[in-house]
Amino acid sequence: MKKYDVVVIGAGPGGYVSAIRASQNGLKTAIVDKQWLGGVCLNVGCIPSKALLKNADVAHTVRERAKEFGLSFDNLTLDYSAAVKRSRKVSDRLTKGVSFLMKKNKIDVFMGAAKLTGDKKVTVALEDGKSEELEAENIVIATGASTFTPDAWGQDGELVLDYQDAILQEKLPESAVIIGAGAIGAEFSTIWNSYGTKVTLVEMLPTILPLEDEEVSKELEKAFKKQGIEVLADHKVESIEKTKKGVVVKVSHDGKEITIEAEQALSAIGFKPNSAGLGLEDAGVKMDEKGFIQIDECQQTNVPGIWAIGDVTGKLMLAHVAMTQGLLCADAMAGKETYPINYTMVPSATYCQPQVASFGMTEKEAAEAGYDVKTGKFPFQASGKALGLGESGGFVKLVTDAKYGEILGAHMIGPEVSELLPELTLAQRMEITAEDIGNNIHAHPTLSEALMEAAEAAHGSAIHT
Repeated sequence: MKKYDVVVIGAGPGGYVSAIRASQNGLKTAIVDKQWLGGVCLNVGCIPSKALLKNADVAHTVRERAKEFGLSFDNLTLDYSAAVKRSRKVSDRLTKGVSFLMKKNKIDVFMGAAKLTGDKKVTVALEDGKSEELEAENIVIATGASTFTPDAWGQDGELVLDYQDAILQEKLPESAVIIGAGAIGAEFSTIWNSYGTKVTLVEMLPTILPLEDEEVSKELEKAFKKQGIEVLADHKVESIEKTKKGVVVKVSHDGKEITIEAEQALSAIGFKPNSAGLGLEDAGVKMDEKGFIQIDECQQTNVPGIWAIGDVTGKLMLAHVAMTQGLLCADAMAGKETYPINYTMVPSATYCQPQVASFGMTEKEAAEAGYDVKTGKFPFQASGKALGLGESGGFVKLVTDAKYGEILGAHMIGPEVSELLPELTLAQRMEITAEDIGNNIHAHPTLSEALMEAAEAAHGSAIHT
C-alpha cells in the first residue's frame, strides 16, 4: 500500500490545481482520474469550445461581413471539420502541459477508477485491469459533474447530442434545435450559426441566459435574432422524435404546441454530480438529495480528512471556482490561513457573440437586498475602440450603492467583455468605489474605457453619454 498526505480523486481544473498546491505546501500527493488529465474543461469543455468560437468568429466575418471589411471571394469554402481538428490540437497541447506539471511537482498519477474502501484508504481500478491501494491522511473529491438529458429524449450521439458529442463531431448539421439557453446553448448557437446552420434555441424560462441580468438577456436575444438564430424563450420541450431525416421536436407555449424539424438536437439543460460509485455513502459523507457533496467554507466534508471541490459540490459550476476551491482546500489542510469564497461576487462569462460577462448582484437583487441602488450604464456604440472593431452592440452596466458608492455588481454584453471583469472584481474586493474607477486613467482608445464611462455615469458625471 502506497502512503500519501493527500490523494486527489479527479484531475480536472480543481483537482490538478489542488494537487499542485498541496505538493507546493510540502505534502506528498497523488492524483487519480479514470479518463484524462485536465478533466472536461481542457478536453471537451471550455478550452476546445473557445477554439471553435474563434473559428466561428472568423467564419461569421467572411460569410456575413466581408464587404464591410473590403474582402471578396469567388468561391468561399468553410471547412468545419478543420475547426474541430484545430480545437483538438489546442486541447491536446494543454493536457500535455498538465502532465508536465504533475511531473514537475512530483505528483504521482494513477489512471483508473477510484473508490473509498476504508478509513483513509482509496482503491484504484487501473486501466490495465490491476488495482492499486492508496492510503492518505487527506482525500479530495474532485470528480465534477455530467450532463443530464432525460431518458425519453433518447440521446444517442448521432441525432440527439450532449455537449461532448457536439464538441467532438466534425460534421456540421444543416439545422439544429438547441435545448437550454445557458452558456453551452448560447455558445453552440454562435458556433453553428456562424457556419450557416439553421439554429433554433429553446429555453423553458422567460429569458435566455436566465441567470444573467434581464436587460443583458434581452440584448443577447435581440443580437441572436439579428444573426438569424430563432429564439424560443418561455417554451417547454414536450417530446423529441427521431426520424430518417433527423429529429422532430415538439415544444409548447401558453397551451399551444409548435413542431420543429431539424437534423440534430443538442441537450444543454443541466448537470448532475459525479458522486455515485465512490464509496461516499459508506464513508458517511453527507450529500444533498441530488447527490452534491456538502462542504464547509474550507471545502471539508462532515468527515474529517475528506474534502470536496468543484462541480461535485454544486456551488458554482465554473472552472475558475473549482480552481479557487482547490487552492483553498490545499492551504486549509496544510494549516495555512484561508479566506472563504464569496460566491455572490464570483465572475462568470459566456463566450457567445456578443460576449456576456457579469458578477455580483443584479439591479433587482440589490434593491431587494435593501440597497439604495444607483446604476451607471455605457453603450459600446459610443466606444471608439468598439466602433473600430465593428462590434458596437451591447453595454456595460454597474450596480452601486448610492450611499457609499460601493460596487455591488456589473453586467456586460459586448466585445471581449470577459476580459473587462478583473478590474471590477478586484475593485469590489478591495472596496474601491465606482468614483475611484471613474477617476482612474484608462488608455484611449480601449474597451476598458467603457468601465470608466459607466462608473462616471453611476455618480452623475458621464462625459460621452
